[in-house]
Amino acid sequence: MAKCPICKKSDGAEKFRPFCSKRCSDVDLHRWMGGHYAVPAVEPPDDFDAEIEAALSDQDAQDKLH
Repeated sequence: MAKCPICKKSDGAEKFRPFCSKRCSDVDLHRWMGGHYAVPAVEPPDDFDAEIEAALSDQDAQDKLH
């Protein structure tokens, strides 16, 4: 069995996998809910909408030429 990601013990109940116990499972949940873990995100630039509109209008202009 793999080690518990919270306490690093290698023994534990299968019921709480990948954690070794309910306590470690709750610690992990508390960390997620408290904002200690976060999924990284890339924020678009402030003028992103303007860039999209300009690109679309350029594409429409090229389509009209053909």
